[in-house]
Amino acid sequence: MSDDNIRGMPRGTAEVPLSILELATVGEGSTPTEALRDATELARRAEEWGYHRIWVAEHHGMPGVASSSPAVLIAHLAAATRSIRIGSGGVMLPNHAPLVIAEQFGTLHALHPGRIDLGLGRAPGTDMATANALRRSADVDPDEFPQQVAELTGFLDAAFPAGHPYAKIQAVPRGDDRPPIWLLGSSGFSARLAGLLGLPFAFAHHFSAANTEPALDLYRSSFRPSEVLDRPYALIGVAALAADTDEEALRQVMPGALSWLRLRQGRPGRTPTVEEAEAYPYTPMEREFVRDRLSNVVHGAAQTVRDGLEELRKRTGADELMITTQVHGGAARLRSYELIAEAYGMVQDV
Repeated sequence: MSDDNIRGMPRGTAEVPLSILELATVGEGSTPTEALRDATELARRAEEWGYHRIWVAEHHGMPGVASSSPAVLIAHLAAATRSIRIGSGGVMLPNHAPLVIAEQFGTLHALHPGRIDLGLGRAPGTDMATANALRRSADVDPDEFPQQVAELTGFLDAAFPAGHPYAKIQAVPRGDDRPPIWLLGSSGFSARLAGLLGLPFAFAHHFSAANTEPALDLYRSSFRPSEVLDRPYALIGVAALAADTDEEALRQVMPGALSWLRLRQGRPGRTPTVEEAEAYPYTPMEREFVRDRLSNVVHGAAQTVRDGLEELRKRTGADELMITTQVHGGAARLRSYELIAEAYGMVQDV
C-alpha cells in the first residue's frame, strides 16, 4: 500500500485537501429515509465540487443521526458516486468482532477498489446499555484497542504468525490490496498508537478542540515510518457552516448548537428547526454552553469560513481538513459545502 491511498490532492487554491464527515442528520419534521437521501445527494455533489473523501460515523441510539451502520451506508454512497473516496469516520471497533469488520471492508474494497477508507475508533459511540445490546462484552477494556487493531490487521493482511489461533482463518473476500486503516481519536491515546504503528491519524477537533494541538504533536513525535506511510499524515474534523451572509450563517448554526445542548443533557433528538432554536428559552447556563459550542464552529459567509479554516490549518499544521456541518435540512447543508468549495476555487479545478 502506498501513500497515494491516503494522501489527497488539494483542489483550487486550497493548501490541503478538503473532505466531509457526514452524520446523515435527521431534522425535526423529517425522516431517516430523507436524511439518507440527502446524504447520498451530498456525496454526489461533493464529488462534483472537488472534495477528496466523505466519511460516515457510527452512532447508536441517537434519533437525529441515521448513520448507525457505516458499512451499509458506505456501500450505498460508493455505488452512487464514481471517484470520491468513501469511508468510516469511524467504525467503533470495540463494538464488533475484528473478523466481521475485515469481511465487511474486504467486500467494500472488492466492490469499489481503491476508494474505501477504514477509520477506527476506540469508544463505543453510545451509552453502555446500548453497547451491551450490541453484544459487546460488558468487561471490554478500551485499553485493549491496540490488540483489536492488530487482530483486524492480521485478518485484512492474512498475516497471523504460525501457531496463532487465527492463523488458518481467512477473511473473505480479500484481494492483493486492502483499504487503508486510519486511527481516530479525541485524546492522546490513539494519537500515540497511530504514530507508533505508522498509520494516518484523524483527530476530532470539532468536539475536542483543546486537545487538538497536543494530540497532533504527540502523533508526530511518536511517528515511526511504516509500509503504509513514510511520514505523518493527520487530518482534523472541523465543524463549519457557510451561508450567503454572516447573519444567515448564525441563524443556521443555532439548531446544531441546541442539538448538542440536548445531547449533553441526556435528551438526544432530531435536529431542531431554525425557528425552534430561535424560540428556545435558554437559561443563562445554557446560553454559556451554546456560546462555548459556537466558538468551536467556523461559521459565516464563504470568505469568513475560508479565513477561519485557513487560520486553523496554519495553527495545527493539519494535512487535511474534514468538514462536518450540522444544520436543519439538506438544502442548507448542500449550500454550505458548495459555498466553501467555491471560496477555494475547487469547482473549477475538478
